[in-house]
Amino acid sequence: MIPQLFVESIDLGDGRNITIETGRLAKQADGSVVVRIGKTVILGTVVSSRKASPGIDFLPLTVDYREKFAAAGRFPGGFFKREARPSDNEVLTMRLVDRVLRPLFPDDYHAEVQVMIQLMSHDEDIMPDALAGLAASAALALSDIPFETLISEARVGRIDGKFIINPSRAQLALSDIDMMIGASMDSIAMVEGEMKEISEADMLEAIKFAHEHIKNQISAQLRLQAAFGKKEVRTYEGEREDEAIYAKVKEASYDKIYAIASKGSAKQERSAAFEAVKEEVKALFTEEELAADGDLVSKYFKKTNKEAVRNVTLDLGTRLDGRKTTEIRDIWCEVDYLPSVHGSALFTRGETQALATATLGTSREANQIDSPSEQGEEKFYLHYNFPPFSTGEARPLRGTSRREVGHGNLAQRALKNMIPANCPYTIRVVSEVLESNGSSSMATVCAGTLSLMDAGIQMIRPVSGIAMGLITDGDRYAVLSDILGDEDHLGDMDFKVTGTSEGITACQMDIKIDGLKYEIMEAALAQARDGRLHILGKLIETLAAPKADVKAYAPKIITRRIPNSFIGALIGPGGKVIQELQKTTGTTIVINEDPITEEGVIEILGTDPAGIEAVLAKIKSITFKPQMNESYEVKVIKMLDFGAVVEYTSAPGNEVLLHVSELAWERTENVADVVNMGDVFQVKYLGMDPKTRKEKVSRKALLPRPPREERKE
Repeated sequence: MIPQLFVESIDLGDGRNITIETGRLAKQADGSVVVRIGKTVILGTVVSSRKASPGIDFLPLTVDYREKFAAAGRFPGGFFKREARPSDNEVLTMRLVDRVLRPLFPDDYHAEVQVMIQLMSHDEDIMPDALAGLAASAALALSDIPFETLISEARVGRIDGKFIINPSRAQLALSDIDMMIGASMDSIAMVEGEMKEISEADMLEAIKFAHEHIKNQISAQLRLQAAFGKKEVRTYEGEREDEAIYAKVKEASYDKIYAIASKGSAKQERSAAFEAVKEEVKALFTEEELAADGDLVSKYFKKTNKEAVRNVTLDLGTRLDGRKTTEIRDIWCEVDYLPSVHGSALFTRGETQALATATLGTSREANQIDSPSEQGEEKFYLHYNFPPFSTGEARPLRGTSRREVGHGNLAQRALKNMIPANCPYTIRVVSEVLESNGSSSMATVCAGTLSLMDAGIQMIRPVSGIAMGLITDGDRYAVLSDILGDEDHLGDMDFKVTGTSEGITACQMDIKIDGLKYEIMEAALAQARDGRLHILGKLIETLAAPKADVKAYAPKIITRRIPNSFIGALIGPGGKVIQELQKTTGTTIVINEDPITEEGVIEILGTDPAGIEAVLAKIKSITFKPQMNESYEVKVIKMLDFGAVVEYTSAPGNEVLLHVSELAWERTENVADVVNMGDVFQVKYLGMDPKTRKEKVSRKALLPRPPREERKE
């Protein structure tokens, strides 16, 4: 017997409908749904352990998003024909969902939760990542797992001033906004995206537009939940509490923590002072009490620390390092720091430091994207590395983390639209975070900008970035510019904004509280604009404009377009011509085909101008086409009884027969009487000889025609 199917529909208002269904697939999961739109089918499931593992004091949440190659009717690439490690795009989608869901589980729920989202069928007109949050929340809605409120996510684009919900990839190419918003019915929880220098007001309008559609998606989840039958939330063993211990810890530590936070200090000094207070608190308990309740003492000290630090900012308007809420830490920058790289820059803001390098290459170095939902390449990409020593720690090295992928993607999106469309290079920027105490991703944007300008990339405008924070107790609030790492952990918002002097280029926002008002968001954006313009001024002080050219040891790239019919001649039999040319000129030559113009696009990369010129001369020679009735300089390279073989001096290798009858007006018995080997002179191109079907040139056509009586018969 086929199980009953429960279905709800969401009207996007443009003729498209999303359906959410449950009841047939993955019924042993705690909650499972299938989300459909067009030919796209996404399966979302959630399962949670019934008990928390001993000693766990956090939520072990795993969000996994995978795209099956079969969904697009394709085989996985490479030797191992099986989906393996997640792609960067899959990791980024996991992060988008995780960041919205994680704050909405009860603080004392520590059982393992696993959310799995799978693309089972793909429609090239649908971007599936915009549906992952809906699938995850709907699965939770049908489960008995404790979860505070339902959410959903939506992508916003804008074409010709009109907002579009969940645009296709083709529409995004025309859009000046690509922004993903995650929200509950009442408040925004997450924003991430890229923009083409839009205003703060436009960004807020885009968020509001998305929020209205998200409300419709949540309403559909509630209808599905009611039709399926809402399960009773499972009981679970929460965290152990002891009000007496909390009161004792708070009384002993609150004032001391408040005093330390009030005086302003550096990270290590402050951490040592807080640790000393913690040791004093622990000394108030016996060894037996600490053995039994040491975890509660640490927990309540952390809670007290958070409350005291937050109150210092709300009461006094000052912060842990002594700054005012709008104050930016000291900044110093340096370019051309590394002597052998194509472009480099060091950016230091307070206790955060990033060293960025820019490397230039041909289209051969483009980053290839090959996933079920997207195929293509990136000619500009950025990688972000966050080693343990940057925070003074010794942690296990387990490869690139999801955080590194996410922060690198944000910085890449911040910069990429400021790379000119006619830039011939493939560019890789790498940010090495050397110190971190607050927003190393924004330091990466700043260092990345300077490294590109140092490399001679003619950026449209430089980009800076700033991380904003928020502390609120419901009645009072303080927006913090250029947050510290501690302020990120203790605060209610992490809002990163990047942009130029003209507008916003990227953003990433995570809200940790419910009910953030749009007025606060507007105030944060305005304060962020002041901060990033201040930082932008520091970048311009260091390097006012991109360097006029690439460095002497960096490769220069020249592009030429040739008709497709000449590509074979340039490559030669088995690649002989192009390989020899690269060897003799010390260049790298890459040939691509423009699918629109059907031309060959030749990229010549080299550090020696003479080598590049030699390649250009060869291309000119191969593609040389003389024009009817034009004159050209030629050189005699072979003598024959019936004429001379001449070579165009401007196109070596292009030969043509100068027939004896075209040497002079007078009758010529012996070719050597008129020209000899190595002679250079002008000829006129006469096109194709209709009799011989060969090209014809004439020397005599450029000579004065003598009177008839002077001609030799």
